[in-house]
Parts: sequence; C-alpha cells; structure tokens
Amino acid sequence: MAGLLSRRRPHVDLRARVGSVELACPVLTAAGTAGYGAELGAFLDLSRLGAVVVKSLAAEPWAGNPAPRLLGTTGGMLNSVGLQGPGVAVWLAEHLPALEEAGATVVASIWGRTVEEFRRAAELLAASPRCVVAVEVNVSCPNLEDRDQIFAHAPSSTAAVVAATAGCGRPRWAKLSPNTDRLVDVAAAARDAGAEAVTLVNTLVGMAIDVDSRRPVLGAGGGGLSGPALHPVAVRAVHDVHAAHPALPIVGVGGVADATTAVELLLAGASAVQVGTATFADPRAPARVAAGLERWCRRHGVEGLDELVGAVHRLSQVPSQVSPAISR
Repeated sequence: MAGLLSRRRPHVDLRARVGSVELACPVLTAAGTAGYGAELGAFLDLSRLGAVVVKSLAAEPWAGNPAPRLLGTTGGMLNSVGLQGPGVAVWLAEHLPALEEAGATVVASIWGRTVEEFRRAAELLAASPRCVVAVEVNVSCPNLEDRDQIFAHAPSSTAAVVAATAGCGRPRWAKLSPNTDRLVDVAAAARDAGAEAVTLVNTLVGMAIDVDSRRPVLGAGGGGLSGPALHPVAVRAVHDVHAAHPALPIVGVGGVADATTAVELLLAGASAVQVGTATFADPRAPARVAAGLERWCRRHGVEGLDELVGAVHRLSQVPSQVSPAISR
C-alpha cells in the first residue's frame, strides 16, 4: 500500500484568479485568434478553458483593412486585419449564444477610435449574459482625437478610456501595447482608472516589403508581429509591470505555444496566460497548452498556481527590476 501511495500522482489545482474573476484554468484564448463565437468548439471543449477571449469588437460594424492581411514570418506572423468585426449588438445576438450553449466562460474584447466609441461599446455589453465574466479593453488602438497616437502609449489616454468603459458592468482588463517605454506608468494609470487587471502584451509594430515589387506586402502597409518572436518581449513586460505593481493582476500573452512558454509568463508575474498565434497552426493549441501545464506541474511537484505566479521575483539573486540592455 505504501508503494502505491508513493506513486500516486499529486493533485494540481489549476484554478486561477484575475482580480475578482475566478477561472477554472489559467489558459485562455487571445483576442483576434479564436473568432467571435464557438468556432474552436469543433476542436476542443471550450468549457474546460479558463475563458474564450473573443475578437475585439467596436460599437458598430467595422470593415477592417484591405487585403492581404496576414503574412507568416520566420518568428511568427504579421497581421493587419484592422479589427474587422460585426459590432457588439450583432455579436450579442448572433455569436455569443453559441459560446453560452457550449458552456464557455467568455471575456469580451472591445476597441474604439475615440473615448466615446469605447464608452458605447462598453455600455452595449451591460446587458450581456452571466457567461461574460470580464471585458478586455483593447487600448492599443489609434486615438483619432490625438493625431492617431496609440491610446496605450500615454497614461492619460489609457486612463480616459478605462474610466469611460465602466458602463459594461464587468471587471475590466486593459490590454496594453509593448511599443512604448512608459508601459509601467501606463499600467498604473489603467489600474487607477478602474482596471482590475492588465493584459500584456499586444503585438509589436512590424512591416514586410516585397523586394520584387518594392512595395509593402500587407495591404495597409505595416502590421502587428505576434508569435514566438514576441515572447521574450512579453516576458519582460510582465516581469517589469509585476515588479513595479505586484498587487496588479496580469494576463500574459505573446508567443505562448506550450507549457514552458506558459510557465515562463507565470513565473514573471502573470496570473493567467492567453494562447493566440499558435491557434492558427493548431486549433487545439489552447487545450494542448493547458494539458501540458498540468503535466509540467505534476513533474515538478507544483500543487497550485500560487507557487508559480511571480516566483522569479521571490528569488533573492534576481533583482526586482532588470536593468536596460546596453547597446554595443
């Protein structure tokens, strides 16, 4: 009997908490990579994920950018979809019911070009069913009221958007951009304006040029870089924001494709992770990452996520703030 007990697999509690939101699993989909509804339900059990984060929605329908919109790169993918979507009202009526029927926990993502557009999108979500547990406010969008500057590049603009979205009646997660050296300050501004958590990070700006035609490959010129190439940037962002604001919950996203990349973001300070670009190559990627994370925890004797979240900051030999890189 003693031998059997010694070989019993340890229990792993994968429940995660992001602010006031408790999730059954720390692995979520990422906005823009899992569609608007239950599209991935043909490949995995959506009810077993932490949440399905749907593609970002504006208050009104939006056509997006001209084609071509996607390009595979050596280290990931460039996308210039341009936030195409049916609008919040259509999503609530035509897409959300399938997610609800599948038993999915849902995080709605919203975007806008002005503070007022964010406000309208948020208020439309106030009547959403209980399966919508949070709203991710995608502030990595051009601000038409400030010379197309990205909202997430300025603490004041970020705060204005987050404050304006309170009408959704749900906890808000501010999705921030890595394309700024003010990320720590922007995260604090989002928190002070009412965000319960921050999602780190959105894509890096990038571009590809067709050397034969000498023109940009993507229809809109540039695009956002995601996938494995983004992962070290995401790890650094999560690490630095957690070091500066240890009580601020973080959802880590960027190049998560397996247990190792998920654990790395958890150790840096994320309370949960999102799987995005990997889903294009393998629609089962979110479920695969979740299963791999559980196996990793069993192998390493980890019984709960609390042992992992922010653990790198608890090691005395690791400084709380990593010094900037020095150019050579």
